[in-house]
Amino acid sequence: MALIHPDFTIGIEEEYLLVDRDSLALADTPEALMEDCKTQLQDQVSPEFLNCQIEIGTKVCRTVAEARDDLKRLRSCVAACAARHNLAPIAASCHPFADWRNQTHTNKDRYNMLAGDLAGVVRRMLICGMHVHVGIDPPDRRVDLMNQLSYFLPHLLALSCSSPFWQGQDTGLSSYRLTVFDNLPRTGLPPRMESFGEFERSVQALVDLGVIEDSSKIWWDLRPSHRFPTLESRICDVQPRLEHALTLAAITQALARMLWRLAVKNQRWRIYDRFLLAENRWRAQRYGVREGLIDFGLGEITPMGDLVEELIELLTEDAAFFESVSEIEGARDMLRSGTSSGRQRQVYSDALHAQDDHDHALQAVVRHLIEEFHADL
Repeated sequence: MALIHPDFTIGIEEEYLLVDRDSLALADTPEALMEDCKTQLQDQVSPEFLNCQIEIGTKVCRTVAEARDDLKRLRSCVAACAARHNLAPIAASCHPFADWRNQTHTNKDRYNMLAGDLAGVVRRMLICGMHVHVGIDPPDRRVDLMNQLSYFLPHLLALSCSSPFWQGQDTGLSSYRLTVFDNLPRTGLPPRMESFGEFERSVQALVDLGVIEDSSKIWWDLRPSHRFPTLESRICDVQPRLEHALTLAAITQALARMLWRLAVKNQRWRIYDRFLLAENRWRAQRYGVREGLIDFGLGEITPMGDLVEELIELLTEDAAFFESVSEIEGARDMLRSGTSSGRQRQVYSDALHAQDDHDHALQAVVRHLIEEFHADL
């Protein structure tokens, strides 16, 4: 029997915040702006939970090169439409100085239900993420790879951190977004499951009780998608720089294929207890790329530079298959330039040293985020 090679197609979803170009504060999405975007992008753009957010999603792409073209087109369209309303999108997971109490949610059935079900917890969801879908069949393979790919979620998070500030304060964390998101139910690292059937039965138990409508209300860091035959990574902060988003997508795609190659040879990545993986998730959330992650095989904390080099070597064959070697090697640039969290802190510090006060320094961070969003368009 011939070996069935999954498509490993990818799709990227990103959530952006809209800011006023003058005040640099958050702004609600004008209806005309959304209509303008929809006219050009159809169902590739949609409102998000809060009125100050907008979400885009690429088409199904075979390669990261295809995803680059589509993501650049989507970002460019949103930026151009926003500019006509004196607004600008930023791709950071938290706005540096906005107050969640001043935001309103989008008047849409799905979001009205969320606001009712999740009460005060969901009102704090002034956060944006990046999701990467990888096409994998059959469904049981999807769950098997979910169990193994979970090991690498902290690595992806560490590289992606873009949310150091919350309500005008430096949180000391590199990804404060996860601190907010983890207050929701059904979040965090996925549990280990033996089959897609087990996943379906678990979801159905909650559906039958009327707790959720379907698996779209399962918000794990990695999950089988409700709408598509994909494994969906949801761990990453959204990226101000287009190329960094593509690097994270390329690594996710290549990891899935690398683990599939092991599986068809009756091998697998060692599965560690969720408790241990959660420690690395916390380290990534707290330190980003600064302090390294635990290598449970070696039994020591390993610098991110070493982990990135190991990852690049591990994915060599798969990067070549997808022609994404340069994108995956872009992880080195992410280490050299630092995460967005590091760059935001540097902008804030430089502004203070230039005699700016706290509020103006935070505004400088927003201007920096606007510039990074537009730099690759």
